[in-house]
Amino acid sequence: MILASPYLLLLLLAVPVVAVLGYVRRRSKASILYSSTKSLREIRPSLMLRLRHMLPALRCLALALIIVALARPQRGQELVVVPTKGIAIEMVVDTSSSMLAQDMKFGGRPVNRLDAVKRVFRKFIAGEDGLSGRPNDVIGMVTFARYPDARCPLTLDHGVLLQLIDDTKIVEDPKEDGTAIGEALALAVERIKETKRKSRVVILLTDGENNAGNADPVETARIAKAFGVKTYTIGAGTTGYAPFPVKLRSGETILRRVPVSIDERTLKEIAKITGGKYFRATDGDSLEKIYKEIDKMEKTKTESVKYLDYNELFPYLLFPGLALIVIEHVLVCTRFRQVP
Repeated sequence: MILASPYLLLLLLAVPVVAVLGYVRRRSKASILYSSTKSLREIRPSLMLRLRHMLPALRCLALALIIVALARPQRGQELVVVPTKGIAIEMVVDTSSSMLAQDMKFGGRPVNRLDAVKRVFRKFIAGEDGLSGRPNDVIGMVTFARYPDARCPLTLDHGVLLQLIDDTKIVEDPKEDGTAIGEALALAVERIKETKRKSRVVILLTDGENNAGNADPVETARIAKAFGVKTYTIGAGTTGYAPFPVKLRSGETILRRVPVSIDERTLKEIAKITGGKYFRATDGDSLEKIYKEIDKMEKTKTESVKYLDYNELFPYLLFPGLALIVIEHVLVCTRFRQVP
C-alpha cells in the first residue's frame, strides 16, 4: 500500500492541538456556584456520564481518519505487459497414410507417427516437459498428403490451434494419398510471407518422399529464402522397415513390417538453402528433443513493460470519519447535551 499525498499526514499533528483546545473550552464553560460539593463526591458517576468523556476521543479519531483519507492510500497490483514481438511459425505436418506406421514410442508404448507429432506439437505450443511454450508467437498450421490444406491461419489463439491439431486425421481416400512436400512448403510460404513479424519460420515434418504435386521442393525453398522464411525440416520415422497396420478381409487389423524411406537429401537441402536445420526423429523422445532445440534457437528478445494498477482506498477511511463526526454532533446535541 502507498500514499498518493503523504505530505498531508502532517495534518495529524493538529489532532492533539484540537484535543487540547477542546479540553480547555470545556473547562472554561460557565458553572453553577454551590456552597459545598463534599456530599456529591461520594456519588458514583453514571455510565452515560462516563461515556460523555469519550466524545473528544471520537472527534479526534474522526479527524485522523479524514486526514489519512486525504493522503489517498492506494493498493497497487503490478502487471506486466509483453508486447507481441514474437515470431511467426507455420507448422507443416504430413498426414499421408505412411504416418500410420507405429514406430514411435511414448512412455514405452508404441504410437503412430501422427499421434507422436500431435503430442509434441501440443508441448511445443503450450509449454510442458522442458518446453517453455510460444505464447507471443503467431502460429499457423498446414497439413498435406497429395494436396496441402491450410488448417489454421496464423493466430495467437493457441487454444483453437491445439484443438485443430487434435482433430487432424490421416487421409482415408486413396485418391488423396501422397506426399506433396513442395506444394505444402509453397502454401506455408505464401501464408507466412506477408506477416509483419521480424522472424518467419516454417517447421516441416514428413516421413516420406516428394511424389505428388507440381512444385519442386528445392525450388520452393529458394522462394522461401527470397522472402526471408527460414525452414526447419524433420524426417520422422525409423529406417528400413516399420510396423504398419493392415486391415484384413475379416475386419481384423494386424501389424506388418513394411519398407519405409525418407528423402533426407531433399530435406537437408531445403534447410540449408533457407538457413534452417534438418533433424531426424526415430522415436517420440528424439522428436521431443528436436522441438526443444528449435524452441531454444527461435527465441526473440521481448521488452517487458511494467505498470501499477492502483485501487483507491480512501473511501474506506473518509466515510467512517464523516460518520463519526455526525455521530459525535448528534450525541452532543441530544443525549450528552450540556446546560448551559
